[in-house]
Order: sequence, then structure tokens, then C-alpha cells
Amino acid sequence: MKQADPVSGQDLREMFAAATSWLEKSASDVDALNVFPVPDGDTGTNMLLTMRSTMDEAYLASDQSASAVAQAMAKGALMGARGNSGVVLSQIYCGLAQGLAGKETFTGKDLADGLLQASIMAYKGLSNPVEGTILTVIKDASSAAEVQAAGERNDLVSVMAATVDAAKGSVANTPKLLPVLRESGVVDAGGQGLYIILEGALLFLTGKAEQMQFRKPWIITSNEALGARTPQMVAADEELYFGYCTEFVLKGEGLNPDKLRTELEKKGESLIVVGNESTIRVHIHTPDPCPIVHYATSLGTVHQVSMRNMDEQHRDYLEMQKERAPEIEVAIVAVVAGDGLSGVFTSLGATSIVPGGQTMNPSTKDLLQAVESAVSDKVIILPNNKNIVPAANRQNP
Repeated sequence: MKQADPVSGQDLREMFAAATSWLEKSASDVDALNVFPVPDGDTGTNMLLTMRSTMDEAYLASDQSASAVAQAMAKGALMGARGNSGVVLSQIYCGLAQGLAGKETFTGKDLADGLLQASIMAYKGLSNPVEGTILTVIKDASSAAEVQAAGERNDLVSVMAATVDAAKGSVANTPKLLPVLRESGVVDAGGQGLYIILEGALLFLTGKAEQMQFRKPWIITSNEALGARTPQMVAADEELYFGYCTEFVLKGEGLNPDKLRTELEKKGESLIVVGNESTIRVHIHTPDPCPIVHYATSLGTVHQVSMRNMDEQHRDYLEMQKERAPEIEVAIVAVVAGDGLSGVFTSLGATSIVPGGQTMNPSTKDLLQAVESAVSDKVIILPNNKNIVPAANRQNP
């Protein structure tokens, strides 16, 4: 393919088919990164399932124009979106389809315009956009694409290369924007997944599809030094309750995504409402999904209902992190007050930190959770306050 040549819808489809295969190689690695918004460990899997649905629909496009294939991809992504990251990804494809609307073929400038619309749509779908996530990555990537497309080297490969390079830097920078990533020493999982998808598309464009069979995507490391706490330490901070990750598709006539988003904002967190007058996909974290689904049925018909217990996912995530952690002979659980002392005790070898101290004593349950999340069967507890000793001496019934 000549770099300056316009690209057909068939090429667009094959670009992202290659990207799907590229993501599949590292979906489990992306799963292991996830700590936001809930450390459930399935971001990579959700993005892969969303991509598969995207491509299934792409092969059913009405014709081979760039516009038709992009519209089909957007439809497949919306109908098959899984999890927070998958729904955001569906918005990215929706924006890309808007940018390529009416085009038989597309150029680097067209791709940049599509990526800009992708960023706008991704932010629009969330009730509470958070920086340091996949949103930031698509924003930074689209900005780089626009700059490249405005210059002399504005062919498709050059624009895509600039996009991928910016995405890589943006992913590495996510811990600076989101404290939970910095504390856990990881980059954003959704951003990492998006980078892999974009990189896979670029590798196809540059004729390296065959080489992809013998390689694996690189997991980007954080630009920030590992914080005072590991994911296991964060888990021991307090008793957490996540509720249910609830997703469904609402179909009907005259639906209003903005109105539905406003209605659901007070019923949960991590809310994403995307779609149009006939089809809306909803993603929300809520303690009780039943009233939400009941309300949706009053507006139309509900399909593809999924309710996943995030507390169980969180426990599975902790077990996965425990298995991946290096083995140590004796783990040390320290009760300390403040990030400063947490950093000191961690630097001295403490493997888990429980917040506490004078007038803020942790419970026996807090200490037990820290012990159970430790990466060793032998644990030393450092209460660091005489009032905490009785709780530390309590045995698990």
C-alpha cells in the first residue's frame, strides 16, 4: 500500500481485525493492570470481547466503502460493548464513524478528523469523566493526529504513527493524573488496551501483519516510581463494597440518552449512557440494579442484561495479584498513620500497610484482611500503638 493512497473500507476493516488479534495476545496482561474504577481484573477481556463484536459486524457491512464499514463497526461495538472500557471503546468507534461518514475511501486527514470526533464522543458518554484513563489517551492521540495531518507529512501511515506514539506517551503518563495508579505502580488498563489496538492497526498499515504472529504487545510501564502501597496494600485500607456492575441495552422509539443519564446519575457510579433514539447502552456500578432495570423497562425493551458482583471480582483480583507477587518468607503488616510513615515503613520492608494510630485504631477485621492479602503464610504484625495490640492478638474465629 502506498502511504499517500486513500484507503478503502476493506482496509479499514482489516486494520482493526489485525488490532483485535494483537489485543488478544495481551488481554490477560491488561487485565492484571486494572485498579480503576474497580480492581476487577477484566478490562483487557472486556475490550477484546467488544472488539470481536465490532469486527463481526464489520464483516456484515452493506458495502466496502469506508463509511459503511465504519458505521458497521460502530454498531457492533455498541451492541457488544462489555464493561466500562468496552462502552468507552464503542463511543470511540461511534466518533470515528461520524468522521468518516459519506466517504468511499479515507486519507490521513480523514482519520485525524475521525479520531477527534472519537475523543469528543468518548467524553460525552460519561457523566463524570476522569483524566488519567482511556479518555485522556484518546484525547492526546487525536490531538497528535490533528497536528500531523496539518503538516507536510500527512499521509495515513504518518498520521497513524503519530497517533500511536502519542498514545504510548499518554499511557505512561496516566499515573501522574490518577493517584490510584501512582500508588499501585501501574498505568491505566483501558488506556493500555487502546494503545495496543492502535498499534495493531499501525502494524497492519506498515505491512508487518505477518511479524505480529511471532511478537506480543509491550505493556507500558509507569513514568512514576512505585508509590508507598501495592494493590494488596490498597485493598487492606478499608472495608470496601463495590456492588454490581450492571449493563444492558435499551431499545425503543424516541429514547433520550441525555435524559436517561440524568435520571440514573443518582442511582450509582461509573455511569455511562451512550446511543441514540432507538438503541441505548447503559453501564453503571450500583448496590441494587433491580430499580434501574425496572425503570428502563418503562421506557422500552431491555436486552443483554448483565449483573456482575464486583465484590467477588475484587476478591478474585486480589488472589490474582497475590499469585503474581514475588514469594517472601515472612510478610510484615504495619499499622501506621499518614502517607509519609507509610512510605518509610514500605521502604524498610513492610509488605502491607493498615492506616491507623492514636485515636484511629483499626479493627480486628482490618488487620485480618491485611494478613489474608499478604503474600506469605508467615506474617508479623507491627501495631505501633499499645491500643492496637488487643485487636492484633485476636484470633480468627
